[in-house]
Amino acid sequence: MTGILPEAATAARRVPPSSAADRRVKRRRVLDILDRAEAESVLLTSQAALSWYLDGSRVHISLAGDPVAAVLVERDGDHMVTFNNEAERLAAEEVPEGMALLELPWYANLHQTADWFEGDGPPMMEADVARELRDARRSLLPAETARYEELSRDAAAVLTDVLAVAEPQMTERQVAAGLAGRLVEIGADPVVLLCSGASRAEYRHPLPTDAPLGRRAMAVVCARRDGLIANVTRWVRFGPADAAEADGEARIAEVEAAAFAATVPGARLSDVLQALRTGYETHGFGSDQWRLHHQGGAAGYSGRDPRATEATDDVIVPRQAFAWNPSGPGVKVEDTVLLEDGGIRALSIDERWPAFTVAGRLRPATLEL
Repeated sequence: MTGILPEAATAARRVPPSSAADRRVKRRRVLDILDRAEAESVLLTSQAALSWYLDGSRVHISLAGDPVAAVLVERDGDHMVTFNNEAERLAAEEVPEGMALLELPWYANLHQTADWFEGDGPPMMEADVARELRDARRSLLPAETARYEELSRDAAAVLTDVLAVAEPQMTERQVAAGLAGRLVEIGADPVVLLCSGASRAEYRHPLPTDAPLGRRAMAVVCARRDGLIANVTRWVRFGPADAAEADGEARIAEVEAAAFAATVPGARLSDVLQALRTGYETHGFGSDQWRLHHQGGAAGYSGRDPRATEATDDVIVPRQAFAWNPSGPGVKVEDTVLLEDGGIRALSIDERWPAFTVAGRLRPATLEL
């Protein structure tokens, strides 16, 4: 392997939020995967794997596009491969100290290792060990946990700031624009922005339109910063709740509580999905409500890592993050949470937002203006 080492002026360098201690653990986890696979190297290519392994480095240009870099993990060290039109920025702002950087022409294929790899035999592809890498990401390390908690609080605060000054005549797009601007200000990428006014409350994934908010509205943000993604949903209402709204909001919070109770070390994601199914039926939403929208899953370096289905047998571990997503007609609740020794703790909390107690835990209420 040949390449160049990043040599950027210290004053101009953006210091990635990387923790040397966390990165040593992550490298050891990947080397353990190589040991079990009896392989010498692996090429990391996905946004989730790269963001995790690089501890928050930004290796994307388009939010919807593939990463503009790959990382080869070998037993004797790590090497980043990128295009010549990206190398200067990455070297100056994103490459961790000590990592070699190899430039390829902008029209090259980063994944075509035969064109640039000089080792004995091709490296293993990420797809060959995708499940093992996902397992390696499950338990969050101290520095990334601190970054995730800060991001989640910031995302919740953005929703408070924007929705607290909302008015019924405002459009969904105006709310989304306010959220987007505030997220960019805090250094986060608005990966998902949803908003529905009263006329579109039945949609589970309401892309914003020019419809006015009307009497009540929902806003959703999925905000990415330093690779981690915080998922938060909030509701605002102009005036008091009617009986049906209050009842639905209380019942969906109980469904979420059932998911939290089932999120314990050693359980599988499919077990939590079953708890949600039972919760919907117990609390009057019907046995098929879970089929009408995805229910969330593990969180972290992907919106859901992975999304829970009946076939998802991933085992839950301590220090793992989740974003469950129970919803029903006109109701939905969602926060980014962390599994700790004492159980689930919500990360995306803003103390300015109204809350009520559900199963001994404070959960967000609808903001009434």
